[in-house]
Amino acid sequence: MNSSLDKSAALDADAEQLKALGYTSNFDRSMSLWQNFALGFTYLSPVVGVYTLFGLCLAAGGPPMFWSYLLVGMGQMLVCLVFCEVVSQYPISGGVYPWARRLVGKKWAWMVGWIYAISLCVTVAAVALGAGPYIANLLGFESTPITNTLVALVLTAIATLLNLSGTQLLARVAMFGFICELVGAIAIGGYLLIFERHQSIWVLFDTFDISIDGAYWPAFLTAALAGMFLYYGFEACGDVAEETPNPSRQVPKAMRMTIWIGGAASMFAAIALILAVPDVRAVITGADKDPMTTIFSSAFGPTGARIVMAIITVSFVSCVLSLQASASRLLYSYARDEMVMGSGLLKKLSPATHVPTAALVVCGVLPALIVCVGFYLQNAVALVVSFAAVGIYLAFQMIVLAALYARLRGWKPKGQFTLGRWGWLVNIAALCYGVFAILNMSWPRTPEAAWYVNYGIPLVGGITLAIGMAYMLLFRPHTRSSAPAGDAWKN
Repeated sequence: MNSSLDKSAALDADAEQLKALGYTSNFDRSMSLWQNFALGFTYLSPVVGVYTLFGLCLAAGGPPMFWSYLLVGMGQMLVCLVFCEVVSQYPISGGVYPWARRLVGKKWAWMVGWIYAISLCVTVAAVALGAGPYIANLLGFESTPITNTLVALVLTAIATLLNLSGTQLLARVAMFGFICELVGAIAIGGYLLIFERHQSIWVLFDTFDISIDGAYWPAFLTAALAGMFLYYGFEACGDVAEETPNPSRQVPKAMRMTIWIGGAASMFAAIALILAVPDVRAVITGADKDPMTTIFSSAFGPTGARIVMAIITVSFVSCVLSLQASASRLLYSYARDEMVMGSGLLKKLSPATHVPTAALVVCGVLPALIVCVGFYLQNAVALVVSFAAVGIYLAFQMIVLAALYARLRGWKPKGQFTLGRWGWLVNIAALCYGVFAILNMSWPRTPEAAWYVNYGIPLVGGITLAIGMAYMLLFRPHTRSSAPAGDAWKN
């Protein structure tokens, strides 16, 4: 009885905190700390991140590419700490959009939300398409553009249906995905390290004479994309802040856990794969174009490889689910502040499941359309997909810059998590890291290709920014709501 009363009092306190921030909602606050963390973990998805880019980055930089996971993880932890301070004071659904609104203002928030929303929808489509070859292998049919497209559409539809079922099911599926992915990563990595190790640990320092213009570091920066395309997802914990009890305390903790545990799992998977490669030089020269298949086929055989593919499939499904949940909460938050067309419908929560039904449907339809367009315009969509990760980093750094701007105006974080006197140093270091990461991901590396391919990421980024700016200037969505904005340093 006392436990029920305590829980009710805690939920009332959360509702009062949200009301003091200018909002009310009917979300179901049923997501525990571990379930909130699981959402971030499955979004980050070490298995999806490591396995997808492993072959390309090993060929580009050799075994030392492993160290990118450590270095990028340290950089993203700085960004995570800034986010922890912000979400602790502003535990509002939608994450980066409401944070930007309070730290700077409505226009800045519109652009942050626009960039992040586009990037998330494209990432949902990209991850769903990336699942195609693994699911094809699992089910025993050939992976082709047609089958990959159909798999992506079915996977997106399944994720939408699961998300529409409510927060509790989302939390349970995310938790199941986390357990499968972590256990799978440890089991697969442990088996490879014990029974299929072909390289010594010192290979992690062997560049195999890779050089670009006489130096190794450009090759390493290219290989570092392995880590840079992996370490985001922690922000998803904040996207569902209104569905988590005591979010000012729990969400920052879940964010940090995502980096620590997700990063450790990623590095463990990466080192196991590197040491299991039979012939590293064959990968670098291009003789072995698919080291993942080489490793799994020789290590596990047909039956074992199918079990591995099943684990990878679960990882892809839970990753799509978490990405879509994050995108829908952002769209809901946008609509609640009348910042987008159709706000009246998009801000409605289902009375039965307490989730934004229309926003979830939109976040299923848009990725499905991107998947279909990708079937006909594969080269064009490849450029957009490449921008997706950069877009997420750009949205991140707009928050980091916003926090720095608010500090300059006198903001002193007042949540249950603060960095204290380290706040300024961490904020500046996070901004420096983020700018460097964006430049590295956007840097043209194919001088022999057409200019629109070589400069594809800046080109798509410029178009995305221009469209968002044009919408804001023409329709002035930032003028429609009187919800609090630009007040972080005033409170």
